[in-house]
Amino acid sequence: MTMSVPERNCGSEEREEESEDESEIVEESPCGRWQKRKEQVSQGNVPGVESASLAMDTEEGVEVVWNEVLFHDKKVFKTVEDKMKEMFENLMQVDHPNIVKFHKYWLDIGDNHARVVFITEYMSSGSLKQFLKKTKKNHKTMNVKAWKRWCTQILSALSYLHSCDPPIIHGNLTCDTIFIQHNGLIKIGSVWHRLFVNVFPEGGVQGKLHQNRDDKKNLHFFSPEYGSCEDDYAIDIFSFGICALEMAVLEIQANGDSVVSKEAIANAGQSLEDPLMREFTQMCVRHNPRLRPTAHDLLFHRVLFEVHSLKLLAAHCLINNQYMLPENCVEEKTKSFDPNGVMAEIIHKDRPRVQLKYSHVSPLELDKFLEDVKNGIYPLMNFASTRPHPVPRALSMSQEQVETVKTPTPEPQEAETRKVVQMHCNLESNEETTKTHLTLFLKLDDKLHRQLSCDIMPNDSSRDLVNELIHHSFISEEDGDKIVAFLEEALNRHRGSASAITTI
Repeated sequence: MTMSVPERNCGSEEREEESEDESEIVEESPCGRWQKRKEQVSQGNVPGVESASLAMDTEEGVEVVWNEVLFHDKKVFKTVEDKMKEMFENLMQVDHPNIVKFHKYWLDIGDNHARVVFITEYMSSGSLKQFLKKTKKNHKTMNVKAWKRWCTQILSALSYLHSCDPPIIHGNLTCDTIFIQHNGLIKIGSVWHRLFVNVFPEGGVQGKLHQNRDDKKNLHFFSPEYGSCEDDYAIDIFSFGICALEMAVLEIQANGDSVVSKEAIANAGQSLEDPLMREFTQMCVRHNPRLRPTAHDLLFHRVLFEVHSLKLLAAHCLINNQYMLPENCVEEKTKSFDPNGVMAEIIHKDRPRVQLKYSHVSPLELDKFLEDVKNGIYPLMNFASTRPHPVPRALSMSQEQVETVKTPTPEPQEAETRKVVQMHCNLESNEETTKTHLTLFLKLDDKLHRQLSCDIMPNDSSRDLVNELIHHSFISEEDGDKIVAFLEEALNRHRGSASAITTI
């Protein structure tokens, strides 16, 4: 006993030292926001990436991934520098709840090195492949509702990528590059795979550019035409079909072979009891790429498509307009409801009416549902219009470069072209003074929101307030007259009352 205690303590101390060693900060970004650690992470095969380390975002207080692409020759680096900047600028604009976020990048050229560093979202809950292995190990089967929900999220992300301008082809979609979080949110990683292969020169970087083809256990995820023709959305649809099939059966058996054969894929598809699931997966893995449906078409397949419930539509509406509501509006509203009060009633001619009371709805379940919708677990992609990916007007400098550049005169401001589609005004009088506190919310057509909050005197005109907005480029001049009329109406309503809320 006396001998074993110090040995355990020693082992514990060694583990603590290893943990402290891994968490040691080894490098910082030029802006100081990102802090690289020694601990290496795996977030799917990313071509050309020599190392992927855990890092800390000091502003948000969350862990991220610090990726590095090292170049053998600085001359080679210089030849592709402009292409890399354009590619990374486009990647920073990709924004979808089911796609791993690309945060930041910068170029680092020294006397003896040339590299690109980029920061991506860290998926701590593991890959879909790991989840399926654990599920099979526990002798469980896949829940059909979860399968449909996951397929919808993956297709939502693919539909977004394929509708970008120009389209973004993933090219490396496997169960290893799809991640699942503890709340059931699916995120696609390694979105930049094909872009990297097309931009980075073969042999010019230290990391492998074709890791996906080197990994034989994942060969069955790639379509027959992969690599022999120009990239097209059909290669992603084939890969998705294999992922959907593997999610349904948990694992496609290779029967002792090093790779999964066509016969094994066919047998796995035939083993599905649901004929709609069989049809759905078989459509995706057709040999002829022209016969494969698009991601948007698959969202309307009978096995996935359903008319969205009023509850889900209301949740999306609430989240899209939450800037107009108090922070704890759901909690405050549910507190005032009588549990026995009738919320809705369904009247039937041939049978008794059905009453839905407030006691039937749990506020905690409602908050959880709203949080899931906000995170992207229940997307409305079936009816959403395609959102083309905007190509940047010019290659912008990194934040570090902007901070070092000083101009003697202010740069001219770019004209505002976005339109105001909704306005919300709140006026509150101060009993101690003659001032009135104005809060003006503006919703623009790009779904961004602007807020102006200030104190106004009785003699202040609405035109002065609008001129201030235009001066700070919050709105376009075309919307000026409309906002002037709106503010004048709000001020007229406010007279004789302590507060007024106006919306148009």
